[in-house]
Amino acid sequence: MYGACVELDMPELAEVAYYARQWDPGMGKKIVEARVHSEKRIFRDTEPERIPAALGGKVFRGARTHGKNMLFEFSGGVWLFGHLGMTGKMFTIEGGMAKGAQLHRPGSTTKADADPKHHHLVLEQAGGRRLVFSDPRLFGKIVMSEGKVPPTWWRELPPEILSDGFTEEAVAVYFARKKRSPVKSVLLEQERFPGIGNWMADEIVWRAKIDPALPAGELDGKQVATVWRETRTVTKNALRVIGTDWSRPPDSWLFNHRWKEGFNCPRCKARLERESLRGRTTCYCPVCQR
Repeated sequence: MYGACVELDMPELAEVAYYARQWDPGMGKKIVEARVHSEKRIFRDTEPERIPAALGGKVFRGARTHGKNMLFEFSGGVWLFGHLGMTGKMFTIEGGMAKGAQLHRPGSTTKADADPKHHHLVLEQAGGRRLVFSDPRLFGKIVMSEGKVPPTWWRELPPEILSDGFTEEAVAVYFARKKRSPVKSVLLEQERFPGIGNWMADEIVWRAKIDPALPAGELDGKQVATVWRETRTVTKNALRVIGTDWSRPPDSWLFNHRWKEGFNCPRCKARLERESLRGRTTCYCPVCQR
């Protein structure tokens, strides 16, 4: 998602938090009209024809995120689940201009986003404000549900990484269960590490000084504690830097160097290497992460 990527990555928890905030200008305001491209596959798990009637006249109450998932609340007990897939974006249009994303950001609106044919969900509010879900490649998803509380499946999602339920003990048990899998691959499993994706997993194992291909069962207690701690640290910092306004992370992060050819480790200055690990491009330092 950043710079000259060699593969198309799915937005991770910080990017998802950023996009969920893009509808904030419409919070507390009534939906005058809801429009959908009902034939598009982003509505494959819902009945899109019900959405306009269900949302018309409702007030947008706000958004919440959990890992790579988003949930938007409306008055009257209406909920929209959102998943960005690989190319989905949320933004607000006011006065014909998209708000909340500057042109220099990877999160900015593009020519494809500006094309109404990719605006698969549009929530019109007074004054011409539009809350838009755009997805040129249709990998995302929108699902509507109704009820006084969030849907059951939302309430049953695994503990978030910054919650009290994400414990060192739980991580140790999970690594033991996945003992033959590479550490980096285990970090990508959403049932224990919700919201962690490719760049965050690389960042975590780099900071922990662990070979990303090391089988999870070979981690000792100290290494497990380090991975657990760095997972929380990377999550907290990513939400603070990227999740708020998509700022550029410090150059002390692996993040700024991982996709650049011929770049060195920001810690020991050794040449970074990139390899495919179970189908995912992995950037690591061959010296720090022996």
